[in-house]
Amino acid sequence: MLPSQALLPAVMFALAALQALASDTFLAAVYEHVVILPQLTHEPVSHSDALALMNKNMDVLEGAIKEAAQKSARIIVTPEDGVYGWLFTRESIYPYLEDIPDPVVDWIPCTDPSRFGPAPVQERISCMARNNSIYVVANIGDKKPCNSSDPECPSDGHYQYNTDVVFDPQGKLVARYHKYNLFRSETQFNYPKEAEIVTFETPFGKFGIFTCFDILFYEPAVVLVSKMQVDTVLFPTAWMNVLPFLTAIEFHSAWAMGMRVNLLSANTHNTSMAMTGDGLFTPEGPAAYHYDSGTEEGHLLLAELRSHPRLSPTYPPAIDWSLYATSIKKFPGENDTFLGAVRKDIFTFSELRHKAGNYTVCQGDLCCHLIYQMSNKRKDEVYVLGAFDGLHGSLIKYHWQVCTLLKCLSTNLSSCGQPVETAQTKFEMFSLSGTFGTSYVFPEVLYSGVQLAPGEFEVLPDGCLKSKHGTSKPLITVTLFGRLYEKDLPHPRRASP
Repeated sequence: MLPSQALLPAVMFALAALQALASDTFLAAVYEHVVILPQLTHEPVSHSDALALMNKNMDVLEGAIKEAAQKSARIIVTPEDGVYGWLFTRESIYPYLEDIPDPVVDWIPCTDPSRFGPAPVQERISCMARNNSIYVVANIGDKKPCNSSDPECPSDGHYQYNTDVVFDPQGKLVARYHKYNLFRSETQFNYPKEAEIVTFETPFGKFGIFTCFDILFYEPAVVLVSKMQVDTVLFPTAWMNVLPFLTAIEFHSAWAMGMRVNLLSANTHNTSMAMTGDGLFTPEGPAAYHYDSGTEEGHLLLAELRSHPRLSPTYPPAIDWSLYATSIKKFPGENDTFLGAVRKDIFTFSELRHKAGNYTVCQGDLCCHLIYQMSNKRKDEVYVLGAFDGLHGSLIKYHWQVCTLLKCLSTNLSSCGQPVETAQTKFEMFSLSGTFGTSYVFPEVLYSGVQLAPGEFEVLPDGCLKSKHGTSKPLITVTLFGRLYEKDLPHPRRASP
């Protein structure tokens, strides 16, 4: 006798769980979504109009979720702002928000939608997960009432949070995360009182979650990986690409390698705001990635990942990021340096004037050492070695230590540090290292056309980032991106007395 329609999702979930337990890998998906945006308005729209817009976006997301499930994906991550977009004030976003309970309530919105008041968005996402027997990760907005007994309660009587939710294959809410590090334009949202460290167990590993800008900070990102020992991080993002170091695919891949964890990065897609680039990244490098700055199309990406990467025989060893550089008794190289800006950060640069060389550049406590050999020294392209040791950022200031080999925009040295997407010079070898004062360093290699270089470089246990057999494509940048979290200025939640 066949199971009834009501029992079918539970049976499918049980079978999927047994299948996942029998394997040390799982198929994961991320979706880069071209978000349908609301009209810019300072006045709130009606709840029905807000829901109509969100349903348009959820129609698209549901198609991606169904396709991922049909291809046997066990989990799919959708982007930050993927349900309602942006262009909001605090007042105008309110009709888009729902009250999202703590997952301890053991709730399946798909089967009990009105338990915590109107929740049509949570109901629909829950049903997407349940009907397709897949974990679904989405980014929506949470509202929480407060009153005068709370001295921090906003004047409108409620908190508003940028929120990630996770529904399991039965449609149950299993995780809720409130974004802690808000980007400067997110004035519609409140900071949670403390950074939330959110994890949940699945049949294919321990997962953690945070959102976009959070990845650059100790809380919650480093705490989640280093202290909670998650296997995989879920990462909804609306990432605006910033060359030469903070383009989505290069930094997210580097972060996964530096933290030695899986990262499932799902980005929004909006070329006018330089938003593109998502991927499934591992400690060994990208399993799959996508970058498209030329079209306005969504993209579903799938890859098979290890459920417990730390148990992999290829799991990379721990790195002493300053060992090699500090062991050099006398740094060779030329002392002919100049200052140049990468956005608003003033780097110390030295031009690579020869086809091959041995260079050192220092700034603050950081000295960067480069050994290199170009395939051919072109007269129409200039490369530099650069060092930066200082605070970066506006609303939230955080401390970088960066060593970088990068191509300048033109032969004019004043262009060094400006965004570059194409190059013609290949390298026969390079080795980059630095005297980092942190164990959190992220290795990046970016080729012409904003392409990654999987399998073409390695990081040795002594902190050297080296090419394996030269570069197969022309080089834009090689970077060691370090974070001295202990030198960051206080989070805005903690900055005021």
